[in-house]
Amino acid sequence: MKNTLTTTDYKFQGQTNVYHGKVRDVYSIGQDTLVMIATDRISAFDVILPQGIPYKGQVLNQIAAKFLDATADIVPNWKQATPDPMVTVGVRCEPFKVEMVIRGYLTGSAWREYKAGARTLCGIALPDGMRENERFPHPIITPTTKADEGHDENISKAEIIAQGLVSKDDYEQLEKYTQALFQRGTEIAAQKGLILVDTKYEFGKKDGKIYLIDEIHTPDSSRYFYSEGYQQRFENGEEQKQLSKEFVRKWLMENGFQGQTGQKVPEMTPAYCESVSERYIELYEKITGEKFIKAGANNVAERIKTNIKAYLNSKL
Repeated sequence: MKNTLTTTDYKFQGQTNVYHGKVRDVYSIGQDTLVMIATDRISAFDVILPQGIPYKGQVLNQIAAKFLDATADIVPNWKQATPDPMVTVGVRCEPFKVEMVIRGYLTGSAWREYKAGARTLCGIALPDGMRENERFPHPIITPTTKADEGHDENISKAEIIAQGLVSKDDYEQLEKYTQALFQRGTEIAAQKGLILVDTKYEFGKKDGKIYLIDEIHTPDSSRYFYSEGYQQRFENGEEQKQLSKEFVRKWLMENGFQGQTGQKVPEMTPAYCESVSERYIELYEKITGEKFIKAGANNVAERIKTNIKAYLNSKL
């Protein structure tokens, strides 16, 4: 689709590296600056899907920027500026090799494991008799390793420290930050009629100081339920009404795709991509409480290049 950005290939002054992730392209400028472009690529089941989604990158970048600003009093974060609706520029940190996943409710992969009989998750004991989408007495942290390729793997606090992935002191600080960020996200969501169900945070270190990095509280990194009707649906054993990327995964599964070898991604027609775009915009407006303003889409790649260059030049 002509108004989507699915690939970038820029050459900026001072550029030292570029990393193309599943949905974001990250340009290193010098030793200390990262330029992160939220593209319109979409992934599911660890597969990048063949079509981009209009305005998806703008939605994710702007939600993340808002939440980074709204939590900067809890933990320093990497963000310095957003020179374009799809771009964040920030401080380069050395990432920790774990992602901090925190869950307020028993759902998703945690529920699938529980239903299969597991009663511990990442070293945390879970009580018998819980039901899908039930709230935990207290949010639990279920970290994962950060895989360069393939799937992230669940890991316990004890294993993280024993393997030297993170020092004991640093890990305990990450736990405190994770709980505080989740609490703040929960409070903000409640004001919008939402429940922050689970999410993940990534942290890094620079000059001995811990920073929050990457995106936070977006529908790609988090799951939200609608507060209204939650209790009734739970009591009736019904599916929760939710805001997340789950609707894309469901469409893929209904059309025979779960990322397995030999499976083919179903055709993503322009009409389907437009419908996904509309859902992402709905997510933005519900999560932020603000009207989404579409950025100019005539030549997205050129617009981004111009805005990044102007910002970098202003810092010379």
